[in-house]
Amino acid sequence: MGNKLVEFLSKLTTSSKEATSDILILQFTIVNAYLVGKPTQSDWTLVDAGLENSADFIIQAAEERFGKEARPQAIILTHGHFDHVGSLSKLSQHWDIPVYAHEFELPYITGEKDYPLADPSVGGGLVAAMSPTFPHTSIDIGFRANPLPSDHSVPGMPGWKWILTPGHTDGHIALFRETDGILIPGDALTTVKQESLLSVMTQSEQISGPPAYLTTDWKAAESSVDKLRDLKPSLVIPSHGQPMKGAELTRHLDMLTHHFEEIAVPEQGIFVD
Repeated sequence: MGNKLVEFLSKLTTSSKEATSDILILQFTIVNAYLVGKPTQSDWTLVDAGLENSADFIIQAAEERFGKEARPQAIILTHGHFDHVGSLSKLSQHWDIPVYAHEFELPYITGEKDYPLADPSVGGGLVAAMSPTFPHTSIDIGFRANPLPSDHSVPGMPGWKWILTPGHTDGHIALFRETDGILIPGDALTTVKQESLLSVMTQSEQISGPPAYLTTDWKAAESSVDKLRDLKPSLVIPSHGQPMKGAELTRHLDMLTHHFEEIAVPEQGIFVD
């Protein structure tokens, strides 16, 4: 599993950035992961697991932020696509911790199912530049895979709740903290045109829906974006792109929800009433 060009591009520009006092973004260019928890506290959680070659950087960042012997309470997955679970097996074994995902995603991280292949005709830029199809071989983390709690709480992340946001995958989730309006939308929406290699490399700001080459249900994806907009988040920290907040975020979310088909949906006519 893995794509050498994706990993090469990621390695060139891997970095970290503090979004808030308790959220450190781990930026692998192609995708983001997150360390959630205050550096002064021992309780913290990893959200998503980056690419196959991301594990060493994640471990190093965690040790620098929380201490040499620190380990997370859990790993939370927004979904199981390759760029979110690349280092999942290595990290969950290294720390010997549970992994939580929506029950619909569990078959893809326990070796039971593979995701559909990416559509190489969508967008051109990123897809065509890297390979005809993205790798989607399932992984198997065995007994460490657990369903998220039915009460929508998030293990290891007090004050957060998970929200089912299907479309990109059936079991895709977003994470929301109501007390300060912070939203981690996963791939439900992005702030970069992920289909374009130039946009990804420059991180040029452009709010959009989920990455088109892997999204399977555009009606559900639109409903999920509407659901997230209705939360009125103050800060969005996406898996693809840079954080967006305040009036700028509100304006862009309104634009996306009012013009979703025009902004997000491929021209091939996948979006059908």
